[in-house]
Amino acid sequence: MKEEMIKLGQVGIHVKYTLDHQEVVLFLHFSGGNLNMWEGIIPQFTDSYSVIAPDFRGHGKSDKPQSGYHIDDMAHDIYLLLQHFNVHGCHIVGSSMGAEIGLSLAASHPELVCSLICEGALYNEFGEYGLFNGTAEEIEHQKEIMSAQLAERIEAVFETKEAYIQEERRKLEPHGIWNEYFHTFFENNLQQTEDRHFTYRYLNRVRTEYIQKYWDLRFEDYYRNVQCPILFLPSEEEWQNDKIRRSLHAFASLLDTYEIEHIQNSIHAYVWMQNPSEAGKAAMKFIQKHSA
Repeated sequence: MKEEMIKLGQVGIHVKYTLDHQEVVLFLHFSGGNLNMWEGIIPQFTDSYSVIAPDFRGHGKSDKPQSGYHIDDMAHDIYLLLQHFNVHGCHIVGSSMGAEIGLSLAASHPELVCSLICEGALYNEFGEYGLFNGTAEEIEHQKEIMSAQLAERIEAVFETKEAYIQEERRKLEPHGIWNEYFHTFFENNLQQTEDRHFTYRYLNRVRTEYIQKYWDLRFEDYYRNVQCPILFLPSEEEWQNDKIRRSLHAFASLLDTYEIEHIQNSIHAYVWMQNPSEAGKAAMKFIQKHSA
């Protein structure tokens, strides 16, 4: 696959891609992630599809402007990226925030998206289809509490990349999910500081702006404008949550064509590295069903 930084207006987007086939699959990573999360998935597609996997603005090796972290801003970056590659139609595989951005793109440019896989965008943060519902005053109070928590987050610093990788490995190994794909993902999650230490590529200011704008999203407004088929992929925890299942079915009712598939024991966002064989198979089956 080719790898390069592509300038889209004032923002440089780092992307890996291969354009060997007529049909295109676009892979969109989760918040705080990078395109390397797809290492176990992309090889399943390259024999039959062209593949594009970007780092969003503020993520991975892409530029990190001072603002512009609403999902609509990042979806517009992806629209410009597809224009750059002269892509007039694509299938989207979106994980968490990547599903939200894919949904935004499908709603604003329905002619461009042939199918959408949403491993995310299953519920809102607040309101009728949110994890927290209440009066306007209660919601604002909850936002204040959560904003204070965001402000307390400290930029972590690591002596070496290996120290960071080992810390993440210690978290995941007890759950039996550590593998080469997690190693590659975490290896690409850091940038070097001026004093030759390492910190996250996903800066606190980027994370804070994205999350605070996420709180006001109403995904039902996006789903109403989507025309393509959607596959929902809830995680095990999401599938067991009554509120989330209710909102998922409410969103699905706004669509002409959809499917819901539950991969047992799947972990939100991490499923693509945790179980790339089964997750990739589910994505491939759905995309093939809606290919030209």
